[in-house]
Amino acid sequence: MKREGYISWDEFGMSVALIAAQRSKDPSTQVGACILNFENRVVGVGYNGFPNGCSDDVLPWERGKDFIDSKYSYVIHAEENSILNASNKSDLVDGIMYVTLAPCNKCAQSIIQSGIKEVCYLSDKYHDQDFSIVARRLMDLAGIKYRKFESLRKDLTINFVEEKND
Repeated sequence: MKREGYISWDEFGMSVALIAAQRSKDPSTQVGACILNFENRVVGVGYNGFPNGCSDDVLPWERGKDFIDSKYSYVIHAEENSILNASNKSDLVDGIMYVTLAPCNKCAQSIIQSGIKEVCYLSDKYHDQDFSIVARRLMDLAGIKYRKFESLRKDLTINFVEEKND
């Protein structure tokens, strides 16, 4: 008989997104994304951070209103990074993106252009913000399904200590 209690594909995808978020150096918001293709294979992973080669010790992490001194002018979102990190863009077509925070309008545009057909998000804390409203409108128009992540589990433990089996 097969083992019981194994995680679902949704739990797997969101777990990878949550782990990816731990790579973010953003002091206020850590976001991760994971893309599974139609065969449930991981084809892209990303987190919010600065572009390659741009020092995270030099650029601002503040939310300032000044465009030049705000992190928003420099940070690449997790969704976009997961798409850019995919080695084969055709693997994204008909895939599902798991993301820890619902996409903004710019990320929705990238999701649509990539061919991803579904987005599963953990949090929608900016639901009523204009960029979130526009994101949902774009995804609706493009036929992208989006939904809140649901699980009967409250947590999933990752143990870095080797277990000894008898």
